[in-house]
Amino acid sequence: NALIASDVNFRTVMTLRTNIKKSLNLEEMAGGIDRRRTIKKTVFDELVKMLDPGVQPWKPSKGKTNIIMFVGLQGSGKTTTVTKMAAYYKRKGWRPALICCDTFRAGAFDQLAQNATRAKIPFYGSHTERDPVKLAQDGVEKFKEAGYDIIIVDTSGRHKQEAALFEEMEQVAIVIKPHQIVFVMDGSIGQAAVDQAQAFKSKVDVGAVIITKLDGHAKGGGALSAVAATHSPIIFIGTGEDIHDLQEFEVHSFVSRLLGMGDMTGMINIIKEAVPKDSQPKIAKRLQEGKFSLRDMYEQFQSMLKMGPLDQVIGMLPMDTGLNQLLKGAKGEAGHQKIKSYMTIMDSMTDEELDIPKIINPSRINRIARGSGRSKREVEELLVQYKQFEKVVLKMKNVRPGRMNQIQSLVPPHLLKQMGGANGLNSFIRQMGKDGLK
Repeated sequence: NALIASDVNFRTVMTLRTNIKKSLNLEEMAGGIDRRRTIKKTVFDELVKMLDPGVQPWKPSKGKTNIIMFVGLQGSGKTTTVTKMAAYYKRKGWRPALICCDTFRAGAFDQLAQNATRAKIPFYGSHTERDPVKLAQDGVEKFKEAGYDIIIVDTSGRHKQEAALFEEMEQVAIVIKPHQIVFVMDGSIGQAAVDQAQAFKSKVDVGAVIITKLDGHAKGGGALSAVAATHSPIIFIGTGEDIHDLQEFEVHSFVSRLLGMGDMTGMINIIKEAVPKDSQPKIAKRLQEGKFSLRDMYEQFQSMLKMGPLDQVIGMLPMDTGLNQLLKGAKGEAGHQKIKSYMTIMDSMTDEELDIPKIINPSRINRIARGSGRSKREVEELLVQYKQFEKVVLKMKNVRPGRMNQIQSLVPPHLLKQMGGANGLNSFIRQMGKDGLK
């Protein structure tokens, strides 16, 4: 049910079900074994196998010109994604350039030009030339001569019924001889993914897949179908409109999110980027001591506002965690406003109240409400949520280095697996607390 709700193609679910039945023999299972956990692990492992075609994705080579061609449906986010990939490689020290060969969609060249200009990436295209093959050829020659080492070619978005556009796509591929052809797929396409992916694979040699628009409710279940149809690895997932909203694909994190288990790895990466490095050791030390004040909560709210859309953050949390339920009704801009209202309330507290929340009594609540312009109910709601966070932090008290079994007991098994087991968890804790948890 979780897979179908995540837009996985019905035939793919049936294939998965057959594979799981082959892997499990519940009747012969030894007594004392947790069947529910065993089934869950088997489902997880089978999904990982389906999303990993066993093919290593192509990597660009230094010292030569690398040509990447993008194909996909119209409206899949292809033109935005080519700029995201170029920006990704630019951050890695490459010299990328973009070519717009989309002469079918009005405004395609203008969109690519705007995105490329904002990202400070060279681009080539034309408002007058209508031959995409000539545009591709001229653009590649131009950037080759200029010494650019990654040239990304954006083609017209098409539908599997549009024979003329598919022929055009084939001609572009023949002329520019790309080192990799990337199929871009909308993460919310759902049941139609299989037919569309097969149509593209039958015309050109798709070498990799990028799943876009995973920033909202879409779980990306169609990705299973796309990989099954193209036998090509997923290399990135798009998680938003910003130029940096392109994440390297990590199969265990993706499957965990698909099944509603959350994406701890992705969450950790976002937190590490949002929390200032000089604050990380202090936070880790306070967690170790089981200390958590309203002042700490205020700082965490500041970090959450830097973590991007709350929808994206919520999507990485397991369905059964208290924090997921806490944030569930506060998505998008409404979520940010909710957090800001809590911060306004805390701005009206004294230093003593922020550091020792237990002293806040009814008369103080009334004063804080008047001073912040918020209702008494909102102040009480904030204090209730603070106590929920505090309970989690108290579990970390007295956990010392070398006592990893204590920490592991606080982490659900599937999240521990995502983090790379005990060693991965230990590395993360040490990285977060270099000065406080050695």
